[in-house]
Amino acid sequence: MWAIAGRDTLLSAPAAVAKGTTLRYAGQQWTFKTPRGGRHVLRKDANPVWLPPDWMYAETAAQYGLRLAYLSEGKPVRLSRGRQLTVRDGAVGVLNHGVFAVLPTDEHIVFGETLYVPPMGTKNRRVAGALGKFRLDLGDGYMLHGTPYDKSIGRNVTHGCIRLRDADIEWLYRHVPVGTSVQIY
Repeated sequence: MWAIAGRDTLLSAPAAVAKGTTLRYAGQQWTFKTPRGGRHVLRKDANPVWLPPDWMYAETAAQYGLRLAYLSEGKPVRLSRGRQLTVRDGAVGVLNHGVFAVLPTDEHIVFGETLYVPPMGTKNRRVAGALGKFRLDLGDGYMLHGTPYDKSIGRNVTHGCIRLRDADIEWLYRHVPVGTSVQIY
C-alpha cells in the first residue's frame, strides 16, 4: 500500500488482501476478492466495531458442520427443557421459566447442531477490536483497517478488505481526508 501526494510517496506499507476463495453453504455463495479499481474514502472511524455479515456465520457453520438458523425479534426458538432462545432489549438470551439470561456477546450462539445468527442491530452482532484501532470505509463493505492479527499482514487472507498494521492505518487515519481517491490494483 502506498500513500502518494503528487510525485511523493508519503507511506509505503505491507497489507493483507483477499484470499480469493469461494464459500458455498446451504445454496448460497460468497466469493472473497479485493475489488480492483477506483474508490474513495467515504468515512473514517476510530475504534470501529465490526458488524459481521452473514458469510461469517456460514463460514463458521461450514467449518464445524453446523446448520444455520436466523433469529428474529419477537420469534423465540424453543430449546430443550422448556427454555427459549429469544431477543430482548437488543440482546440475545435464554428465557428459562420466566427468567431472561443474556448470552455472551463475544461467542457464537450454538445449541445442539445449530449456529444461530443474531439479528443485525443486536449486541451479539457487534465485534469490537476485530478491525483494529482505525478504519477508512471505501463503501460496499470494503475497508482499509487495522487488525489484531499482525501475522496476517502481507498475505492473502481477508474476505475482501485491506488490512494494515496498526501504525500504518493510524497514519492514514490522521493524514488522509474523507473524499480521497483510492486506487486498488
